[in-house]
Amino acid sequence: MDKIASFCIDHDKLVPGIYLSRIDGDVKTYDIRMRRPNTPPYLENAALHTLEHLFATFARNSEWKDHVIYFGPMGCRTGCYFLLKDMEEADAVRLIRSIFRQIAEYEGEIPGATAKECGNYLEHDLAGARKEAQDFLPIIEDWDERNLVYPA
Repeated sequence: MDKIASFCIDHDKLVPGIYLSRIDGDVKTYDIRMRRPNTPPYLENAALHTLEHLFATFARNSEWKDHVIYFGPMGCRTGCYFLLKDMEEADAVRLIRSIFRQIAEYEGEIPGATAKECGNYLEHDLAGARKEAQDFLPIIEDWDERNLVYPA
């Protein structure tokens, strides 16, 4: 079997940040890496789950909502993937940073966190999601499209 592209990245050299993981036609996949791989502590499930609900909601309600394909967590709990179509990389980085700011400041009900809307509605942590966003913001504060390349 062919090895998938994300398994070809040297995870020993990967540090937190935003990376352009792949391009498939007009769809770009961004690797939002919040933790250094293979270096605990990993993102806690409940905080990551809430981060997913908030990020997806804010992205799909942003001015770029028609460009959003998908947002979801990595199974390794070191970050998330964000897929966008027909969008400049500089705009994508600004959108990601803007959404993390929204999450860091968010107070209120977690969108989609009821039994009818979510398959694991009891496992959420708003305070944890806010802290993760607050901790990640300094890393990406000056990030731009020139930083999107994985470390060699």
